[in-house]
Amino acid sequence: MAEAREKIAAKAEARFVRISPSKVRIVLDLVRGKDVADAVALLDFVPKRAARVVQKLVKSAAANAVTNHHMEEDRLYVAEAYANQAPVLKRFHPVWRGQAYPILKRQSHITIVVQERGEG
Repeated sequence: MAEAREKIAAKAEARFVRISPSKVRIVLDLVRGKDVADAVALLDFVPKRAARVVQKLVKSAAANAVTNHHMEEDRLYVAEAYANQAPVLKRFHPVWRGQAYPILKRQSHITIVVQERGEG
């Protein structure tokens, strides 16, 4: 029964976040594999805009694990953290001689998955 419990995971998603995935991945690399409490504390001091969104997601995933899957909050860690490309907003900016220069406003779908650490 303990093996089946380890495989249970809780996740939280933020979709259509107006930050490019490459910028979000920098923050996600910092928290991947860390305990939830350590990840939340670390994100308080990261000077990136994506850190606020990721911190909110880590807290949400931990709350989902405790509420929905009855996991112990002290034993949770960030098992997976990834950011995928969302639809791109295409805008145009005028440049020399009436030309239009494309501006790509990238968006992200961010996912955080937390699991319970084993006894070992």
